[in-house]
Amino acid sequence: MQSAPSTTLNDGSRKWWALAAVGSGTFMSTVDGSIVNIALNTIQKTFNTNLGSVEWVVLAYLLGIVCLLPSMGRLGDMIGRKRVYIAGFTLFMVSSALCGFAWDISSLIAFRLIQAVGAAMVQSMGAALLVQAFPSSERGRALGYNATIISVGVASGPMLGGLLIASLGWRAIFTINIPLCLIAIFVSMRALSDDNKRSQQRFDYIGAVSLAVALLAILYSLTEGQHIGFRTPWILALFTCGLIGFGFFIWWELHTTTPMINMQYFKVRDFSVGLLQMYLIALPQQFNYVLLPIFLQTVAGYDARTTGLAMIVVPVTTALLSSVSGYLSDKYGPNRIAPMAVVLWGIGLVLMSGLSATPSLWDVTWRVLLIGIGISLFFTPINSSILGSLPKEQGGVANGIMSVVRTMGQISGISIGAFIWTYQVNLIGGQHYSDISLAPQNILHQGYSTTMLIGAAICWSGLLLVLFRSKRTPALPATPA
Repeated sequence: MQSAPSTTLNDGSRKWWALAAVGSGTFMSTVDGSIVNIALNTIQKTFNTNLGSVEWVVLAYLLGIVCLLPSMGRLGDMIGRKRVYIAGFTLFMVSSALCGFAWDISSLIAFRLIQAVGAAMVQSMGAALLVQAFPSSERGRALGYNATIISVGVASGPMLGGLLIASLGWRAIFTINIPLCLIAIFVSMRALSDDNKRSQQRFDYIGAVSLAVALLAILYSLTEGQHIGFRTPWILALFTCGLIGFGFFIWWELHTTTPMINMQYFKVRDFSVGLLQMYLIALPQQFNYVLLPIFLQTVAGYDARTTGLAMIVVPVTTALLSSVSGYLSDKYGPNRIAPMAVVLWGIGLVLMSGLSATPSLWDVTWRVLLIGIGISLFFTPINSSILGSLPKEQGGVANGIMSVVRTMGQISGISIGAFIWTYQVNLIGGQHYSDISLAPQNILHQGYSTTMLIGAAICWSGLLLVLFRSKRTPALPATPA
């Protein structure tokens, strides 16, 4: 009797269909994080609201995703990643329709929170599904393709948003997701292998809620502290509550019989050291993303269009090189490729510190290109190393933890970068400026240069952690199913 054809995801073209299924979710959830930015002014006028309120259309989505990623990752590991992934797509589609029919700013923010739940379900499963679909020898390449899709989503979001708003109005940036989600759900149901497992463990609701609340308090205080000052009493109180909540979460996970995150993971050196390295490298990433546009427009006198041309270099470079980075990671190992990327990244930041006060677009572009190459060559290998350090069945929660750490680094980078630049400007100017844009251009220029050098030092500090990474990963204790 002839055996039935294999239907595993590792067979032939099925892994590419799995990439298409995961890529569609990655693209849509990433685009929705950036496409709304260009519509904020239009939404503000439509609902006759203020800028502070309309900003929450973006913040509610981004904070919601970050706070829920670990919980959704754990849920997928327990009940099946395909089930959570398709359910997330369905919720994302329904909430997109609700956003398109929002009647005021409050309803739009509420629907964006629901959309964030769906996006967290999709994003937390993406990398784990790819690791499951591709053989371990091609893991880096698969994650590289996924990183390319993320970069394309980030770069194309504002452009697609502008076209949709100009042609159909701002509501179209949400309703366009409906037919796309239907296609993606169909592809996912056909391409992804069934993993209808049922864990005997109970879901750790106390751990999930305490982690989400702690992350929300920390991230919100870091975000708002940039605008109203970190010494504001309620900001300090909220940040302290977040730290206490995070401490409670760790205590609970160590004592409960069904933890959401198995603390044994952090005994695996490649996992824990990899996460710390990712945090340290992601932190100075925001020095370039956030401070460079301010420098170009405040000091160099660039207009918004020219600044945008300079800033698009990084996502375009990442889109072009991430798959190459994945190939190199598979061939030579992530522990060889990632350190070289960090060196390039740091050199790029040092060169940025040498920008004149009146740089040409080329002067800026080739320096940013070097940073983009460093970013492209770093994240795919380090993602592969971290995910590869744990068993495949733990991929969902591992991906969630990894995403939270990366986001924490980026948000910390915004706050720390702005603080260093402001401190340097006040120190060099010999006075306190209520707004550093009021400082003379030469002082702003000096402060920016010093900030970039400090960013390079933080970046290169991640190289020291390479010494602590092991050449092989020890076996983890078995996790109850």
